[in-house]
Amino acid sequence: MKIYINQKEIETQDSISIKELLDMQQISIEGTAIAIDNKLVPKNEWNDRILTEGNKITIIRATFGG
Repeated sequence: MKIYINQKEIETQDSISIKELLDMQQISIEGTAIAIDNKLVPKNEWNDRILTEGNKITIIRATFGG
């Protein structure tokens, strides 16, 4: 299925969770926030939230430094 991560189209397997997507993309959950179709998804839902065709996922990473 096709989904969009930060406006970039990618192809994934069907019935993939947010957590599985992050693992597949090698993105650490620490300091990460996820929104699907402009709605923030709490971390405690990442294992159970299944993505669907055409979802627009925004991944926001905290950065440190000055």
